[in-house]
Amino acid sequence: MKEMAKQRGRPRAFDTAEALESALHVFWSEGFLNASLADLTAAMGINKPSLYTAFGDKEALYLSALNHYAEQHLRCPAERLKENPDGKAAVREFLLALGALFADPSLPGGCFIVNGSAGCGALTMPDAVKAALQNALRGNEALLRQRLERAMADRQLAPDHSLTTLTAFFMVTVVGMSVMAKNGTGLDVLTKVVDTALAVWEEGCPQVPRR
Repeated sequence: MKEMAKQRGRPRAFDTAEALESALHVFWSEGFLNASLADLTAAMGINKPSLYTAFGDKEALYLSALNHYAEQHLRCPAERLKENPDGKAAVREFLLALGALFADPSLPGGCFIVNGSAGCGALTMPDAVKAALQNALRGNEALLRQRLERAMADRQLAPDHSLTTLTAFFMVTVVGMSVMAKNGTGLDVLTKVVDTALAVWEEGCPQVPRR
């Protein structure tokens, strides 16, 4: 009887990876500030003590969800950007992979990082969350710029392009696709946006100093 009582008193086991993915979806949809602990624990199928034990507080859980998003959802677009030897095709595959992610009907919609960054102006947003989101955006920007630099070095991109301007242009395209997808725009339209944006590859960017 004592053994049975001990078993009943044990906390319910749960899959931490599945729970983190569930938390990711809540944060992805609601953002850090609007996601309540009640929403999170309900989606994760655990109680608050289990959440604190496994992941720490809400801030720590969000940072874990952000890392999970980068590892599980951004890896494929990043690989496509790096692996294709043709610069223009690589950027196209990268943008299309992001568009497919943002418009996936099984996911909350848009980009987790872009959605989350919308709340960075709030005074109640923790500094660590702001910094993590900003670093994630800068990391993606640096990845894109490195691929454009490689394309220019391989003479696949005209030397009169401004790498700073072109990188910013494609990042604006990414952010715009995220906002559009969050509001219901489908992949068919986003694909046309990508192909229209890539016309700048041949047309060139305004002549401004490269940095």
